[in-house]
Amino acid sequence: MKLGLMSAALPALSLLELIAWSADNGFEMLELACWPLGKSDRRYSGVTHVDVASLTRTQALEIKQRVNDAGLGISSLAYYPNPLHPDSDHRNAVCDHLRKVILAAELLEVPIVGTFAGRDKDKNLDANLELFAKVWSPLVRFAADHGVKIAIENCPMLFSNDEWPGGNNLAISPAAWRKMFEVIPDANFGLNLDPSHLLWQFIDAERVVRDFKERIFHVHAKDLRIDAEGLYQNGILSAGMGWQIPRLPGLGQVNWPAFISALYEVGYDYVLSIEHEDRAFEGSEALVKRGFLIARDVLKPYLH
Repeated sequence: MKLGLMSAALPALSLLELIAWSADNGFEMLELACWPLGKSDRRYSGVTHVDVASLTRTQALEIKQRVNDAGLGISSLAYYPNPLHPDSDHRNAVCDHLRKVILAAELLEVPIVGTFAGRDKDKNLDANLELFAKVWSPLVRFAADHGVKIAIENCPMLFSNDEWPGGNNLAISPAAWRKMFEVIPDANFGLNLDPSHLLWQFIDAERVVRDFKERIFHVHAKDLRIDAEGLYQNGILSAGMGWQIPRLPGLGQVNWPAFISALYEVGYDYVLSIEHEDRAFEGSEALVKRGFLIARDVLKPYLH
């Protein structure tokens, strides 16, 4: 299993600078942010380390060479929008760009594109599944035609009143995943599993690994602390708002030895990609890098 990082937390670094810093500091794989240039609608979005809209075969070869020369790999290309947005123009633009990310992955010989399933936040899960089938069935087939797997992250995307009540991603739980995989059973459609989002929903992360082992394509390493006072004040019906605190691995409540042990047990042997969303290590590039290094030192002893 290899240690990686998700590049969105380092937006000021060029791709070459990111490659050099990552290689110099003991990382082995990069999850490269691929948002459209200049398009950001939330924290940690809008980062473009690969401009997929203009990527040429020559540029792709150069990127692959630079990454290989540094002793790194690219674990996935990352673009996390809302492909089921209720506004059809927004939805179409998102899906158009997602297809470009898939084509870029093919050019770069990257096996995985990480993204969200999306959701209409004002509709329940069952009501979203009809649109999910319409939007995602052709996208997954398109990805398969180009030799790419789609890995859906399990973040509920419910952090503020703007995302209330349902959040902007339907792929939140075992029940939701089973319904998604019933609609789209394709072998190239699976999960980018993040244990932090299971923790605050009181879902057993180790059981998830065992139950969905065939569908785990990629793993995000992000931790989380449940703020007891916030939970007391807001209650569970606040759906995490006011009491779920993203942290770096080792600084929260995820049981990393048990989680990684479960991954080894089921034969997962790809990447742990550190996703940095810890506000205690923001505000400067130096602080963000320090956060990545703390997470590196927590996780690295378990990875061989």
